[in-house]
Amino acid sequence: MAAQQTPKKKLTVRLCGPRGFCAGVDRAIQIVVLALKKYGAPVYVRHEIVHNRYVVEGLQERGAVFIEELDEIPPEHRECPVVFSAHGVPKSVPADAVARNLFYLDATCPLVSKVHKQAMRHHRLGRHVLLIGHEGHPEVIGTMGQLPEGTVTLVENVEGALALTPPTGVELGFVSQTTLSVEDTADILKALEHRFPQMHAPAAESICYATTNRQEAVKMAAPGADLFLIVGAPNSSNSRRLVEVAERAGAKHSLLVQRASEIPWGEIGEIGVLGLSAGASAPEIIVNEIIDAFAERYDVSVELAVTAEETENFPVMRALRDVELTNADMAFVNGSA
Repeated sequence: MAAQQTPKKKLTVRLCGPRGFCAGVDRAIQIVVLALKKYGAPVYVRHEIVHNRYVVEGLQERGAVFIEELDEIPPEHRECPVVFSAHGVPKSVPADAVARNLFYLDATCPLVSKVHKQAMRHHRLGRHVLLIGHEGHPEVIGTMGQLPEGTVTLVENVEGALALTPPTGVELGFVSQTTLSVEDTADILKALEHRFPQMHAPAAESICYATTNRQEAVKMAAPGADLFLIVGAPNSSNSRRLVEVAERAGAKHSLLVQRASEIPWGEIGEIGVLGLSAGASAPEIIVNEIIDAFAERYDVSVELAVTAEETENFPVMRALRDVELTNADMAFVNGSA
C-alpha cells in the first residue's frame, strides 16, 4: 500500500505591487538591447547597466561586454557603442569618451538626471550642495561628479547631519539619492532643517516615484508577515531599503535574495504568511521562480497588496527609435523572460 502523502501546510503569499522593473531600468536595458540589434556585438557597458546579475548575464549572452572604465575598450573597437549605466556618471566620463573618440549612449535614468540638474541649479545660484545619500553608490558618485570638487557635501545619516560643518558665508541647498528610504531621508532632512532653517529645497522631490511606490506596497503587506522576501542584489540600494522597510512595518523577519536558490529553507521555521516584493532592477521572472519554489513545499494562495498603478514610460534616445524589437526581446526587456 502506497504511503500517504503529508498534506502541504497552507501559505499565504502577499505579493506587492508595484514591484520589480521601473521605467528607468526598463529604458536602460532596452537601450543595450536596441544598440546590439542596430550596431551588432560587441556593445560595451560601463559598470552594471542595473544592479542585477540575471540581467547582466542575459545581456552578456546577447553580446554586451561590461567594463569598469573606458580604457578597457580595445583601440580596434572604438567604433563600437559604449553605454553608461542607469545610475548616472560624473561629467568626466562623457568628456573622457569624447577625448577617446568613442561613440557613447547615456542610459542614465531621467529621474537621476533630474537630481543632477537640481544640484547644478543650486550651484548656479551660489549654494553649497548637501547630498543625502550613501558613499560609494554609483548614483552618488555621478551626482557629486556634476559639480566642481568641494562644492558638494555628502550626508549619509542623522549623525552626519548633526556633525556637519558646511562652508561659512554661503547658502545651502539639498538633493537626495533617488533610491533611499523615505523615512531615513525624512529623519536626515529634519535634522538638517533644524540646524539650517534657511536651507533651500530642490525644485522637485528627489526620491523617485518607483522607490516610494515599492516602499508603500511593502508597508501595506508587512504587518503580520512571518517572513518577507525582497528580490534584489546586495549592491542594489533600493532593494536593501525595502528589506529595512518590511521589518519596520511589522514583518517578523526580512531577507534579500537574488534567486530562489538563495532561500535558506532550513532557517525559515514555521510560516503562514510570506511577503514578497522585488527591487526596481529585479525581473518578474525571478519573482515567479520564488513563488514556484514555495508552491513545491506549501499549499500556496496569493494575495495582492497593490498601492499604485505605474504608467510611466521613458523613451530611448532618438538614435535607437528606428529599431524594432521582437517579442522575445521585449520579454527580456520587461523582465518576464
